[in-house]
Amino acid sequence: MFEKLRSGLKGLVNKVTITELKAENLRPILSEFKISLAENDVALPVAERICDEMEKRLNGVQVKRLEDRRKIVEKNLREVLLETMLTNDKIDLLGTVEEKNKKDEPFVIVFVGINGTGKTTTIAKVARFLNKKGRSVVLACSDTYRAGSIEQLEEHAKRLGIRMITHKYGADPAAVAYDTINHAKAHGINVVLIDTAGRMQTNRNLMNELAKIKRVINPDLTILTVDSLTGNDAVMQAEEFHKSVGIDATILTKVDADVKGGSALSVTYVTQKPILFIGTGQTYDDLEEFDPDRFVQMILK
Repeated sequence: MFEKLRSGLKGLVNKVTITELKAENLRPILSEFKISLAENDVALPVAERICDEMEKRLNGVQVKRLEDRRKIVEKNLREVLLETMLTNDKIDLLGTVEEKNKKDEPFVIVFVGINGTGKTTTIAKVARFLNKKGRSVVLACSDTYRAGSIEQLEEHAKRLGIRMITHKYGADPAAVAYDTINHAKAHGINVVLIDTAGRMQTNRNLMNELAKIKRVINPDLTILTVDSLTGNDAVMQAEEFHKSVGIDATILTKVDADVKGGSALSVTYVTQKPILFIGTGQTYDDLEEFDPDRFVQMILK
């Protein structure tokens, strides 16, 4: 994963390590590095921020005779990358589920995203994650438009051994979500996971429908699934979904096939919302809780 981004970061460290730390020397190197970041799916505002911060931090630094110049560069780069991914919102998923359940209420999560991001499969993975942590789950198929959507989620539910609630194709998606929440209340189920129809972020009618679902059920979390392989499109999707309906977190899918890695940096920065999980394969267990520290450590290896 992230081989190209890792290579670009290593190249920056190598060049800066043998350079006198003055602005006039750093700028050409950082300018080249900015292009490398953009080529690895880092959004331009994010790339500019990283380069500007590196120049500020390193300009004029005096390296003592026995100090390791490489370690100084790596330390500053690590800090800048972590600050780029810093958000005010931290989500303790299991903790917030427990708090809601103490009130005898199910915890409700709505999943949104465009077609093809792996949203429905991701919902099944999250259901598996919660089951393994001892939480009961019910699925809601509020995607009542796409042919095969009900059958797809139903198949996941059967494999996982959990209940799915749906209506007929063409039914009101908000009504499906509402009925599923009532089912969860009646049966003491901990978490409701709601699948919605995939939609382009530019389709106003469908985005308005999504806003209606949120108004009707008032979910505890709205999670955007983003395909990490779509690069800067992922950033635009995150921005538009957040503006239109409001998101609380993202899940990056297909990360195991992502050789670039810039989406993780960019999506967090532009939305100021955390990445909750990353999808790392095809099985239900291929879902990892996202840790910015571990991510930065990985790309700086």
